[in-house]
Amino acid sequence: MKDKTVRILLLLSLVVVLFVLYIWYLESTAIFLPSREITTTPQSLGVPYENITFKTQDGVILNGWLAKPAQHSKRSTLIYFHGNAGNISDRAEKVAAFVKLGLNVFIIDYRGYGKSQGKPTEKGLYSDAIAAYDYVIKRPDIDKERIVVYGVSLGGAPAIDLATKRKIAALIIESSFSNAHDMARIIVPFAPAFLIRTQMASDTKVQSLMIPKLFVHSREDETIPFVLGKKLFDAAPHPKEFLEISGTHNEGYLLNSSLYWSGINRFLEKNKLL
Repeated sequence: MKDKTVRILLLLSLVVVLFVLYIWYLESTAIFLPSREITTTPQSLGVPYENITFKTQDGVILNGWLAKPAQHSKRSTLIYFHGNAGNISDRAEKVAAFVKLGLNVFIIDYRGYGKSQGKPTEKGLYSDAIAAYDYVIKRPDIDKERIVVYGVSLGGAPAIDLATKRKIAALIIESSFSNAHDMARIIVPFAPAFLIRTQMASDTKVQSLMIPKLFVHSREDETIPFVLGKKLFDAAPHPKEFLEISGTHNEGYLLNSSLYWSGINRFLEKNKLL
């Protein structure tokens, strides 16, 4: 009888361990979906760019692009943090559009993405964002007083974290979420909250940001629900604005092109950043 009880306890322990490992596997694969292949560049869209390599504080070599308008005169610089899938080449068209709007654009690949070394982690995302900022403001052709940080989807987390640690002029957050635990309830609803190791507590961090902020989200977003984007917006103090668009997670800005770009343009002009 005693041996049977021991076997049952061992089996239950094994099931628990396997369940925890499964949750952690789902968590890691849902958060980071990097691609190494660079499929296009801004140059193919008629926008010259500089290929950049720089190092993080923990020694990881990262890759990025710096694209600037033809008539460059220390314009505002947009530091672009992309979503969880692919790499910077999947954002080449958007980079070109921001340049045509009149901005310098510095977009980076997180560690483990594109040509950047390393493996992506939450802590790594924050380190990568700080390294990108610290690199770009040291350039003589960049006005460090006119830095706009832009984070899309997953990129909202490093964008907001960076804004709490470095001086920036404005923040734009698009199709992002309140925190990782809220997202986990959607991705793995059966997982206990205490098993989710990722935090990405953007809704807590954003509470300290007194800079101008623009939040963009679609009610039809099938990946990050509108309610989580709205929760993040509600947590932020003024000054802040909300731009509601329609369409899916990745195509909303395309379906609402006029509304989207005019909204961003108006926000930047209002804050003397264009």
